[in-house]
Amino acid sequence: MTATTDERYEKIKEIVCEILELEEDEVTETSLFREDHGADSLRAIEILASLEKEFKITIDQSELSRMVNLKGVTEVVAESAAAK
Repeated sequence: MTATTDERYEKIKEIVCEILELEEDEVTETSLFREDHGADSLRAIEILASLEKEFKITIDQSELSRMVNLKGVTEVVAESAAAK
């Protein structure tokens, strides 16, 4: 069974908020992790690793440049899942 887009989005948001230590209402689809929420590159790697584990996918580290907000992360996860 694959997660629906909404379920995937909610899980991604949950993971991001947990790693960035934020409440879910603090993060919007377009709020920037580094600029708006003070995330550093280590947090970005943590997010990437958690997403790979949760969704059983592989995300190339070159995709980190796109993973700056929930919208970007969701797109990268969807593409990685589709390519699996």
